[in-house]
Amino acid sequence: MAACVDQELLLGGLIDGELDAANTALVEAHVSRCEGCREQLDRLQATRNLLQSEGARHSAPEALASRIAGLAELQPQAANDNRLLRWLGPGAIGALAAALAMVTLVPPGTQTIVDQELVSSHVRSLQPGHLTDVQTTNQHIVKPWFNGRIDFSPPVPELAQQGFPLAGGRLDSIGGKTVAAIVYHRRLHTVNVFVWPDGEANERVFKKDGFAVAQWSQAGLRFAAISDIPSSELREFEQLYRARSN
Repeated sequence: MAACVDQELLLGGLIDGELDAANTALVEAHVSRCEGCREQLDRLQATRNLLQSEGARHSAPEALASRIAGLAELQPQAANDNRLLRWLGPGAIGALAAALAMVTLVPPGTQTIVDQELVSSHVRSLQPGHLTDVQTTNQHIVKPWFNGRIDFSPPVPELAQQGFPLAGGRLDSIGGKTVAAIVYHRRLHTVNVFVWPDGEANERVFKKDGFAVAQWSQAGLRFAAISDIPSSELREFEQLYRARSN
């Protein structure tokens, strides 16, 4: 059974000890319920053990090591060495300068790493078995479920009568932080609401990669709702969520 595409790099990071505590917990939780990723993790661990076993690594002969060490490309270069510029040539240098100019012309603050992570997390959640850790339409089950798993209490308002029925919740990771993800439906669409402690955030609604995103702050928490519904409907959802979170 194949591993989930979105988890393959994370599985390698887990084996190599490169993940932070939050992502480690999320990947381990996923592996516990995904047979394909569990098998892939076992294969990676077996390969790692094999490579670390005696006889699997071989040192280069001294003669070869000496030849490599003597290569001109590996020798220290003077600070004013312009061989790279000569290799690029005038045309390539011009193209590079134009590219840099284009970068500097992009308005600052229009997109952030958090914006991209929100979209990535939303898309990942839409894969089978990834949407909820606790699946229920009962807000009195979802809200207590987060107790002991995170150190804050996210609001879980009931919005079914307004056209946004609750679907459940899960833990996710945004910006290296463990966050609460509260899931609602809008007809056949999914609305993810990510919640985490943070300072005041700019209130805004924008489109990114075809998804509508609404961000706001309330009571010391930062909120980000994302869905593929129209921006006007997501704005309506934000207003309902905020009004019933007091």
